[in-house]
Amino acid sequence: MSIGRLPLRKRIGLEIERRLQNDVIREHPLQQLFWESTLRCNLSCRHCGSDCHVSAVHPDMPLADFLGVLDRIAQRYNPNEVFVIISGGEPLMRPDLEQCGRAIYERGFPWGMVTNGLALTPRRFEALLQAGLHSMSVSLDGLEENHNWMRGNAQSFSKASQAIDLLVGEPSVAYDVITCVTEHNYEELPRLRDFLIAKGVRDWRLLTVVPMGRAAADAELGLTDAHFRGLMEFIKTTRREGSIRAEYGCEGYLGAYEFDVRDHAFVCSAGVTIGSVLIDGSISACTSIRSDYHQGNIYQDDFIDVWEHRFAAYRTDEWKRTGVCASCNAFRYCRGNGMHLRRGDGSLMVCHLKRLEAE
Repeated sequence: MSIGRLPLRKRIGLEIERRLQNDVIREHPLQQLFWESTLRCNLSCRHCGSDCHVSAVHPDMPLADFLGVLDRIAQRYNPNEVFVIISGGEPLMRPDLEQCGRAIYERGFPWGMVTNGLALTPRRFEALLQAGLHSMSVSLDGLEENHNWMRGNAQSFSKASQAIDLLVGEPSVAYDVITCVTEHNYEELPRLRDFLIAKGVRDWRLLTVVPMGRAAADAELGLTDAHFRGLMEFIKTTRREGSIRAEYGCEGYLGAYEFDVRDHAFVCSAGVTIGSVLIDGSISACTSIRSDYHQGNIYQDDFIDVWEHRFAAYRTDEWKRTGVCASCNAFRYCRGNGMHLRRGDGSLMVCHLKRLEAE
């Protein structure tokens, strides 16, 4: 699995992707903006809270505060080309979610959301559609027993399943199903795949748990190295079969599995094309990244000024050449892995390539 063993075709592909990404980093056009609109949630998931530095009782961000950011972005970018993703917590906990979506849409920004589906009724789904909903991601972490175990709610699976049915029946909305793969649900992945195919799901995104916070101490959440490789083989096989488009998330560089488990080579777009406004006003990138890498705050800083003149930690790589990365011959294409895998001191929590090589 070392970079030296990569077939020539993949090396060429990785080199092309690297050069294209260099251009994107240089230009860093804002294309996706996460809004952490609430920290409230109607579930208590085993893998949540990996980097909770803000109290869960923190009030929802007022819509007007976020709209001010969008108005500023619209002075610099075409709103149609910046996709807003409303996240949480659970966005459906906001009673004004439809109002939020409508205000975003009226400003010309397409928008979507990430949800656990527990509170998504047909009536509310219709209201969200009327508010301009463009996309939705629904979490489903296994079949009924395993999903409910992960989510801590006996109704979670049935509600998520109903939410998926709503999406499958609505052609105007782009959607995917997200599954967090753990030791607890690993063996049932083939049955879960067949369940989703039977429902008519087209896109399935599979993730693994970052070993920090609660997840670092829960042996049932992490995958063994053998099962991590097994997951790559499962995704690779599923993609070849073609009944559902399975894809591993943008979690890290995978060596010889690059292009086999995703449509593209690994790239971390956090802080390059992806930004975020967090619940306390922090300006960051992907919402999975530690607070150590926040770049400013909307209540003290101009968002566009921050986006255009900060984010150096996201747009440069050499500072990551420490620890296992110091002498790694895959660094040229890995660039030090995803920013969400970096601790506050800059060290790397996990290297997917090392796990694959170890196995």
